[in-house]
Amino acid sequence: MVTFLAGGTGTPKLLAGAGDVFAPDRTAVVANTGDDIELGGHLVCPDLDTMLFLDGGELDRETWWGIADDSAATHDELHRLAAAADLPTGPQYLPEAAQTAGRDIARHRRFSGVGEFMHIGDRDRAVHITRTSLLDAGRSLTEATRRLADAFGLERELLPMSDDPVATMIHTPKGPMHFQEWWVGRNGEPPVQDVEFRGGDRAAATPAVLDALDDPVVVGPSNPVTSLGPMLAVGGIREALADTPVVAVSPFVEDRVFSGPAADLMAGVGRDPSTTGVAEAYPFADAFVLDSDDGTELDRPVVRTDTALDTEADSDRVARAVADALAEVA
Repeated sequence: MVTFLAGGTGTPKLLAGAGDVFAPDRTAVVANTGDDIELGGHLVCPDLDTMLFLDGGELDRETWWGIADDSAATHDELHRLAAAADLPTGPQYLPEAAQTAGRDIARHRRFSGVGEFMHIGDRDRAVHITRTSLLDAGRSLTEATRRLADAFGLERELLPMSDDPVATMIHTPKGPMHFQEWWVGRNGEPPVQDVEFRGGDRAAATPAVLDALDDPVVVGPSNPVTSLGPMLAVGGIREALADTPVVAVSPFVEDRVFSGPAADLMAGVGRDPSTTGVAEAYPFADAFVLDSDDGTELDRPVVRTDTALDTEADSDRVARAVADALAEVA
């Protein structure tokens, strides 16, 4: 068995064509939940859902978000109502008192659904309604995820990093804002001054996550700050990674990032936005997979290949490099 840590689109893209190397029934995925938000009363778990829809054969691979060919009648009507009633659109973070009332799982990540700022398809919304209803009935996020995985026919074990809430907050000159507001609602503006994983000091890894981390671990080419950072803030995860073989795929080629806000975020928290910075952020990693054009010298074993992940053939190639790296350290 091999366990993958997933946040954003890096690990899903790695796994999309890796079945011949890492069979779904011989792998597990632990997904970041620091990006989760409660939007209009429904808990949205972007990183869990990307894996849920990928392995269920439903993912929109153009956007790597949501269900392919999903309708959006409810989303469109929410915007029509907001315009007709002269109500605001865009991210509307609920008042502080509302952030800690009600569902504990949504703590510090509650947004109004008026003119919702994230595009949610109709079938996608049904997943959020089901998940939230299971939580309201007393189920854990781990159990709710397992039920949804069964509904989508997953062979791979899919686990949230914790059953406790962790909110990734971006500190900016305009004050702190949830990652989804900063990235989706404001397109990565204003500049990053720091990143906080609110609730991480109270969150714990579940027994299922700790069991999965007993196996060799692969850190996909995810954002080290907002995809892996929340996981490392959860009690038990960093310690488990120190005790198991870990291979990490760099999301950088030297100082050039493949996609997303990783460079801005790493600079914002005082880390070098480069492969060197990634290695410093992952002291638990025993080996790395780097791009063939990445000449960074590291103090750990390195396997190089073309690390672009645009097609399933790319996924297969990078997965084979990961397997070679694991063979060196496992």
